[in-house]
Amino acid sequence: MMPIKLLGLFAGRAAPLGGGSRASAIVKLAVPALTLTASGPLEDEQADLRVHGGIDKAVHCFPVEHYSQLAAAFPHAPAAWGAGFLGENLALAGLSEAQLRLGDRLLVGHAVLEVSQPRSPCWKIDARAGEEGVAAYIDRHHLTGWYCRVLEDARIDRASEVRLQVMDPAAPTLLELLQTMAEHRPDPARLRALAVAALPAAWRDKLHRRADWLAGL
Repeated sequence: MMPIKLLGLFAGRAAPLGGGSRASAIVKLAVPALTLTASGPLEDEQADLRVHGGIDKAVHCFPVEHYSQLAAAFPHAPAAWGAGFLGENLALAGLSEAQLRLGDRLLVGHAVLEVSQPRSPCWKIDARAGEEGVAAYIDRHHLTGWYCRVLEDARIDRASEVRLQVMDPAAPTLLELLQTMAEHRPDPARLRALAVAALPAAWRDKLHRRADWLAGL
């Protein structure tokens, strides 16, 4: 695996997005350091805590390699594709959804992060990019990035080293989770196998309910 590099740290404040009245904190600016806590970076803000932030979604990470694919897919979008554009707190290189397993840990300086779930793309991505269909494309191609819990608080900066600690080599990768959930009629047993303890309870419940429905229970 390629070395993992931290290419940027980002934080933002909630504000109206895309000329509308709905607020979002997806627009983030590069910062020299972040103070990571269990509820998220102290320097960051979330507009709607029902769907963003909280213990299970404390830190958002995104692979910078995805931006070249988005730029090629949407060449006429006014978006300035690049690190931090989609609202991530940590822009990373050398790591992807295909490599990361649920429950893996990212050791960023002295902070310990636990991979908890993929990001679920929403309307804010299209509004940020200035073109419809970007969120659907991200969802379809599984370019979601991921959320992490903060297990050990710490202040990190751009020079912080990033290391991957695999906790369970048999745990599903984020890509396996996304691909299986996108299937029309996945095997119920596979869905249940994806409901590992590292996933938030809402995700586990959703997987089990769909498995029960497909199994006719």
